[in-house]
This record gives sequence, structure tokens and C-alpha cells, in this order.
Amino acid sequence: MSGQDWLDKDFYAVLGVSMDASAQEIKKAYRKKAKELHPDRHPGDKTAEERFKAVGEAYGVLHDEEQRKQYDAIRAMGAGGARFASGPGGASGAEGFEDMFSAMFGGGAGGTRVRFGGAGAQGQPNMEDIFSMFGGSQGFSGGQGFGGGASGFGGGGYGAPTAGQDLSARTRLSFREAALGTEIRLEVGGRTVTTRTPKGVRDGQKIRLRGKGQPSPNGGKPGDLILTIDVTPHPVYSLDGADLRITVPIRFDEAALGTTIEVPLLEGGHVRMRVPAGTPSGRVLRAKGKGITTSKRTGDLLVTLQVDVPSELDDATRAAVEQLREAQKDVDPRASLVADAAR
Repeated sequence: MSGQDWLDKDFYAVLGVSMDASAQEIKKAYRKKAKELHPDRHPGDKTAEERFKAVGEAYGVLHDEEQRKQYDAIRAMGAGGARFASGPGGASGAEGFEDMFSAMFGGGAGGTRVRFGGAGAQGQPNMEDIFSMFGGSQGFSGGQGFGGGASGFGGGGYGAPTAGQDLSARTRLSFREAALGTEIRLEVGGRTVTTRTPKGVRDGQKIRLRGKGQPSPNGGKPGDLILTIDVTPHPVYSLDGADLRITVPIRFDEAALGTTIEVPLLEGGHVRMRVPAGTPSGRVLRAKGKGITTSKRTGDLLVTLQVDVPSELDDATRAAVEQLREAQKDVDPRASLVADAAR
């Protein structure tokens, strides 16, 4: 970005903060604006997309301490229509420009003022030639910078490289892929991006892939890729943090008398679990360490038991159930319910 661009754009106004805003206030304002203007919230809205880009550009300058100093200095020089002169005896007010550069680059009060070659109309220096030094593309007086470099200051350019723009993308995973992690390939900005998703990602979760966004235009670090994950539900399993949940049906006799069941695992195989005698429908059994292993912890497998009631009975089963009813005719499982409801 050229110095003239910085002179023309009010990055503080773009973010809605004052010029003396703290780094934390700038960061907070950027996050709020970026969330409001994100392309996912305004599909096809070119105006919102341009404002989103402008917010990113403003934050890219103001959150970097050195770039912010340079930006403030350039804006200060441009404020109020500053006048410029190529040497002593120039137009009235010209010393303001030279004093500014003297203070920035070591002249100080009473010291040697910095002068610029390449005068334009009426003996004044060309603005683009002056500000080009901040991008490192051109030096002073025939291309010589301070310290004998070929461009900018000390040969390396005064302006720090800007980071590339962040990009956004969306992908859909199966429940198994989301829970166990998987490698995916995406086409982003004409490039193929390959990455591996972490274990246990949730539907709608956003993942930041560092350095997978837009390359920097001037040698800085690339932007990030913000990846939104859509997860297809599983017919059996659900995810609760790092814990896996599954509902397993059992027969009435298994619940009443107790049994051992085999519960399938998401990654394959099974785990054997003991059902105690007298287990009611809805009881949850826990298989430690059989959930999802994330960077924070390893979850458990939570098994909800559901007593299966047959919709049709053959003659033998019906006779057995009738015998049970006769044996339990004096048992009222709702007796306490009536008393509790009257409280």
C-alpha cells in the first residue's frame, strides 16, 4: 500500500474508533465489524463484501504498532493541507514538512533538515515519489535511501510488510469424520488446500487454519482460512463434548433379571457392559475412555438403556405376561406419584 493510499483512507473511521484508541479497543472493534459484515451473513452483497475488506485492511495497519506509527505520521503530514518546499527559502509554511521528517528520521530540533530530490510543479516534490519510500519501491535523490541502500531506508524499506487477507470456506463432514478427524482437500482462491480436521468438531464450528488464506502482496505473512464445518447427523451416535452417546434397547426380562450386552464402538469393535438386575428404562451406563480423544481430554461412551416393549405378542409370550400381571396385581408403581402430586 502506498503512502498516498494511507493519506486518503481514514482507518480509524472505518473501525469506528478514536485516534487514541488502545490496541484492545481496536481489536474489539475489528471483531465486531468483521462479524457484522462477514460474507456468510451477506451472501451476494458486494457492498458488505467491500466494507468487510476495508475493515480487514484497516485492522491490518492499526493493530501493528510500527505500521500504526507510520500511518499516524503520514496522516499528520497530510492534515490541514501541508505545504512542501525543496530547500531553504521555500514558500511560507514549508518548514512544517521538513521538520516532521527531521523528527522522524533523526534531524531533531536545530539539526539538519531532510530534503528531497525530484521536484514537481512550482519546485515542490512529487507526493508519490515522497511516499513511495514507505513501500520500499523507491528511494531518495535518484533511488538512494539512508544507509546506502537501493530503496527505502537502509535498503530494506521503511513500511513493514502487510499480512494477507483472511478467507472463508465451508465443508461438510460425516459424523464419523467429524468425531474421529479426517483429511480434507479444498479449492480456495484457485489453490488446493489440504488439512486435517481435529477430532470432535461440531456442526457449525469454525476452524482457523493459520497461513492458508490470501498471500501477502508485499512479502508479509499470509492470511488465515476460516473454515466452517457442517456435520451430517448419525443414526445411532451423538456427540456431547468429548463424550459419545448411544441409546441401546434391552428386553424386559434383561432389565428385570440383569444381563451382559455388547455395545458397538464408533471406531469399530464393541465393549461389553453389565446391566444390573432391576434396571429401569432410561438408566445411563458409562464406558470410561470410549468416547472421543481431543486435545483437552478423552471422553466416555454414555449408554442410555431403553426397555423395549413388543408391539405384538405370540400366545406363549402373552401367557407369560399375564402370569406376571397376576403375580404383581397388588403392586402399584404409581402409589407415591399420587401422594407427591398432592403436595
